[in-house]
Amino acid sequence: MSDPPSSAEAFLAEPHAAALTTLRPDGSPHLVVVRFTWDRAAALVRVLTVASSRKARNVAVRPGGRAALCQAEGFRWVTLEGAATVSSDPRRVAEPLPPPGCGW
Repeated sequence: MSDPPSSAEAFLAEPHAAALTTLRPDGSPHLVVVRFTWDRAAALVRVLTVASSRKARNVAVRPGGRAALCQAEGFRWVTLEGAATVSSDPRRVAEPLPPPGCGW
């Protein structure tokens, strides 16, 4: 995976909602608006959800399947694509809370 340009990194650090696309078991796309965090060092997007959600079930049915996350504001956008996994391991999902007042 190539590193996003610094302008994309800055945009990913801003608190925006994003559209997450996964595939349903029948292969049709499922899009949902999510909040996420971007871990540059791990090249990892974290989306908080519950196991019973459609997005989590879609990923669980296709281990290693692809997902796309698109963050947009006006005419700026960044799309990240990659293999998706579902994890309940507290060490894997741990992420510091955003600072107060960041809009989350």
